[in-house]
Formats: sequence, structure tokens, C-alpha cells
Amino acid sequence: MTPQIQSEGEFKGWQYWPEEPFESHVGPFYRTVDQEGVIGAFRAEHKHMNAGGVVHGGCLMSFADFMLFSIAWDAFEDGSMGVTMTMNTEFLEGAREGALVTSRGEVTRMGKSTIFVRGMIYSDDRPVMSYSGSIRRFTPRA
Repeated sequence: MTPQIQSEGEFKGWQYWPEEPFESHVGPFYRTVDQEGVIGAFRAEHKHMNAGGVVHGGCLMSFADFMLFSIAWDAFEDGSMGVTMTMNTEFLEGAREGALVTSRGEVTRMGKSTIFVRGMIYSDDRPVMSYSGSIRRFTPRA
């Protein structure tokens, strides 16, 4: 999959994947790289909220899954693909509507077929969820 560049708005210049129907529906989620590494983000909108007035846990988990691959993106430059094998999450606090939700993380180990990633999600710089997971890397069959 080839990322597209957002051409306008708050995330102008950031990458996103419009051919990911679920992420486009639940997000959209964006990715860029700065001097500290990969950062992902989205603006918490009404559609992301649960009945309690905070970002729905399923939305945050979807964002964490997006970030697993965003953080490990360089591992797929060879044309390989990946699927999430495991993902662990810990909710720390809620994110409110209008908040800038961001994430950073790191690859903790990269093997031939398995990549391990961990990260943290923030709401306006407050930690709201930690996550870790593993990705199974494979070469698509022709």
C-alpha cells in the first residue's frame, strides 16, 4: 500500500492510507516523522466518542493498531506485508472531544518474520493508553 499525503487542513503534509476502508471510517489517522521519530495523530471528533463523553476504547485500539504498523513501516519497504498477531492495551485516562490524540513508540525487536512494537497514546500530552504488539511479516503470494 502506498501512503497518500494530506493536502490541506491540520494534518497537511502528513501521510494517510485512503485504501484502508476501516481506518478511513474510524479515523482518519495520520502519520509523520520528526526529529524524534514516528508520530501518529488524529483530532477527537464527536464520531469517536462513547456515551460517557470520551473517545471510545475501540477507536483508541484501532489507532494503536495503526501505530504498530506506522512505527514499523520501514520493515515493509521490501514489498512485504504484515498482520497483527498480538496487541495489548492499558487504558489510563479518557480523551475528550476536540483533543489532539497523538502517539509515539518504538520497535523493540525485529526478527525475520516477527516485529515487536510498543508505544503510548496521548490526549493533549496526557497519557491515555499504552500498547504493545507483534506483527507477522510475510511476502504476498503472486
